[in-house]
Amino acid sequence: MGILFYIAAIVAILATVLMLTRLNPVHALLYLTISLLSVAVVFYSMGAPYMAALEVVIYAGAIMVLFVFVVMLLNLGQQTVTTERSWVSPGMFVGPAILAAILVGEISYVLARPGSVTPQAAEITPQQVAFSLYGPYLLGVELASFLLLGALVGAYHVGTRKAQGRTGGSGSDRARIASGGDLVRTGANRPSGAA
Repeated sequence: MGILFYIAAIVAILATVLMLTRLNPVHALLYLTISLLSVAVVFYSMGAPYMAALEVVIYAGAIMVLFVFVVMLLNLGQQTVTTERSWVSPGMFVGPAILAAILVGEISYVLARPGSVTPQAAEITPQQVAFSLYGPYLLGVELASFLLLGALVGAYHVGTRKAQGRTGGSGSDRARIASGGDLVRTGANRPSGAA
């Protein structure tokens, strides 16, 4: 079982390094997915199948869908569609495919081998995980929630500033136009030669 742990750990490290060094967000997401799946294999090889399942369902599933939506929402316009088409090439899937093949080989080996491959460990229920998170690790959970809240507020401000920069004008000008009112140009906003 030790060799499976080390192979999955090496795949996780390689995928994470490749994810950090990619400039293309689609490539980075592919490598991040492989990294999260290899961490799930590490958890399983250490005798924590519940944590491995959580890693796959929450991180490799739900969080990656969120990242895909963010990438889709940030790339707006025909120019970005053309750019994205130039990003997608058959060669971009070679690295993630090799790392995924290593993980599939490990999982196939584990499933084909008779008997339990994971070390015997005490059963951990979701209730015990909850007691641990909100017991001795309560401060860490609260700090993580504050960090996520700060990231949410920062993302809102970044998105709001970009939206204001794209549309031009102040918020009240946009509100009058949206409500059907005309925006009357006065003073410095009047074009040259206009009365």
